[in-house]
Amino acid sequence: MTTAPEGRGGYRAPSNPAPVSGPGALSQRTDGGPTQPAKYISGMPYGQGQETYSNQVAQPLAGNPFSGMGEPTPLMAPSSRPGEPIQSGIDIGDGVSSTAIRLPNQEPTILTIMQRLAEADPSGESELIYNKLLQSGT
Repeated sequence: MTTAPEGRGGYRAPSNPAPVSGPGALSQRTDGGPTQPAKYISGMPYGQGQETYSNQVAQPLAGNPFSGMGEPTPLMAPSSRPGEPIQSGIDIGDGVSSTAIRLPNQEPTILTIMQRLAEADPSGESELIYNKLLQSGT
C-alpha cells in the first residue's frame, strides 16, 4: 500500500504510531508499526496457499507487543523472594493479608471509570461525559 500525496485523500501511513490512542486532543494514530512477516503456507488445497499469502501482504498481522519483555521465568525456577511466605497477599496462612498490599484509592470511582471508557470509546460520547464530570468537580 502506498501513501497518498500530501493534501490528497487516501491512506496515509503514520510516521510514528502510538501503542494506544488517548482521548480527544491527545489521540494519535495507532495503525502501522511492527508487523509479522507474510508467510507462505504449503500443503493447502490448490490456490489457498497463495490466497492466504496475498491476504497477509494486503493486511499484515500486528507484531508481538511483548517482544521487549524478555524471557518468562520457568515454572520450576527457584523463588526470586525466598524469605516471603508463599501465602503472602491472601487472607489465609502466613504472610501479610490482602488488606496490607491493597493500594490506596484502589476502589474505582465514576470519574476513573468514565476516563477508561473515554479512552476506548471511538464515538467520543464518553469523553464528553468525562469532561462534564471534570468540570463539575465530581
